[in-house]
Amino acid sequence: MGDGKTLALLAPDGAVAWWCVPDLDSPPLFDSLLDSSNGGFFTLQPVEAFRVDRHYRENSNVLETTFTTASGVVRVTESMNSTLAGRLPWCELARRLEVLSGSVRMRVRLVFGTRAETVSPWLEQNENGTVFHVGAVLGMLRASAHFHTLEKNDHSITLEAALHAGERGLVAIVAGEAQPLGVPSVEDIDRRIDLGDQAWQTWTKNLRYDGPYRKQMVRSALALKLLLFSPSGAIAAAGTTSLPEKIGGKRNYDYRYAWVRDAAYTLDAFLRLNQIPEAQAALAWLVARLDEEGLKVCYCLNGTQVPPVAALELPGYEGSQPVVTGNAAGEQHQHGIYGDIFQAASLFVESGSVLDQSTGSTLSRIADECADRWHQKDSGIWELEELQHYTMSKISCWQALYRAVQLAEKGHLPSTCIPRWSRERDRIEAWVNEHCWSEKRQAYTFYAGSDRLDASLTLAAYFGFTQKKRLSLTCTALQKELQHGPWIYRFSGAENQEGAFLACTFWLATALAKLGRQGEATHLMDEAFAQLPAGVGVLSEMVDVKTGDALGNLPQGLSHLAVVHALLTIYQDRAANGTNAPAGVALPSE
Repeated sequence: MGDGKTLALLAPDGAVAWWCVPDLDSPPLFDSLLDSSNGGFFTLQPVEAFRVDRHYRENSNVLETTFTTASGVVRVTESMNSTLAGRLPWCELARRLEVLSGSVRMRVRLVFGTRAETVSPWLEQNENGTVFHVGAVLGMLRASAHFHTLEKNDHSITLEAALHAGERGLVAIVAGEAQPLGVPSVEDIDRRIDLGDQAWQTWTKNLRYDGPYRKQMVRSALALKLLLFSPSGAIAAAGTTSLPEKIGGKRNYDYRYAWVRDAAYTLDAFLRLNQIPEAQAALAWLVARLDEEGLKVCYCLNGTQVPPVAALELPGYEGSQPVVTGNAAGEQHQHGIYGDIFQAASLFVESGSVLDQSTGSTLSRIADECADRWHQKDSGIWELEELQHYTMSKISCWQALYRAVQLAEKGHLPSTCIPRWSRERDRIEAWVNEHCWSEKRQAYTFYAGSDRLDASLTLAAYFGFTQKKRLSLTCTALQKELQHGPWIYRFSGAENQEGAFLACTFWLATALAKLGRQGEATHLMDEAFAQLPAGVGVLSEMVDVKTGDALGNLPQGLSHLAVVHALLTIYQDRAANGTNAPAGVALPSE
């Protein structure tokens, strides 16, 4: 759940296991997700044994959980509240209870974490109630009159209530950081649950998509909306840190930052879904970062530089360490950002919007930089420590200059640079074909001189790289080596250290559709949706191909973005163009 500023994860047993206050990238108030023994959490569940069924309300990020016990059935409706005018000046996590039949005794357990032993929580009693303090965060537990206190100390609060059929109660947390805290009534908090639900439904009504799997499209769009940090327009890569790419493995990262790549893909998705305000916010954030902080791979949600990696003394999810904050990508250079920036700008103007002169000057400067730097090695889209001439990085530079020329020809950028950008664009394409194509593998390889494969090359088809026959052959090679069922590993050898990368499946489906292999694309989509990990529709970064379990941080923006782009490309674009190409359709010659 989220409110445009922060995000909470709820476990099926009724525990809020992760919640950072007041912002998505703040230290966590609840962190039992990474410290099951001593972490903080906020649980609401029946006292006796129960069975759980949960789902989001239709077209909404309001969650409904139904607990069935031997004595009765209770529905819990949960929301990160806002108002019709926008965000509240505090964080408000609301949980409404409605007994549908029988009677149910419910227990609330609020346990405060210590943020890896860096803070010591404490309670303060005054005439207005009990205030909890966790570092600079202060808040109050609000509850309807049904609840009575069983326990209260500096580290935890426990409440219970016995409710009967037709009765309705509420518990909520109101919290903020280093500021006076307004405390609303229980009735106001309860009312805002339905206001928020109506707002989500109104937003989804404007999503421009009527093809197959609309529910999955809507859920992915809503997940992306949760990751949009409204104070700045930044899009977080994911809502968590350090959820492992392999249980017990060391590939654990903090994804609560904003990548240029994700901003560009999100702008693309929101434009195609007819969500213009979100698209403009993403582009405005991106251009502002380029002017203020310089060209980087990723930024903090407030636009500042990403801090270096620091390990926390926490057990980690199922014992997977390290648990970290910060991200090394903040100091890397990836050529992919050039293509991402110009793809975003190009799509923005194609939607009928316009660029201001300052943005045009910034883009022209970046195109010149791309024309100079494409010869260099970089860290690639996968942010690897080994610098190489990664094939997808070169194609991203080609994409940047291809789009820059288009923008200049249409009057959005200075036209004096067209000759230079055009020549460098053609040189890149020739270089890729000479150094990155393998006759033996019949595929573009991971990087120049390598015989390994890279699933990110499927993006080249979506970006319009002209070598369609070679791209199709590359897709076939990827299917043979990296695909397991519908799931695809990022590159050769990745299966030994991580799960399959969900986005790669949907990138491949998109590429197949772009390359005329429509039947294969739709089959892959059907297979993937049938085998996605069970849940409420929130996607992680990866999946364990053996167990089907989710791996990596979540909600993962790239996974949901890949779903949106695949559905739009395979079904909506095809319908708009009046095409229905079968599998195996003849490809254009090189």
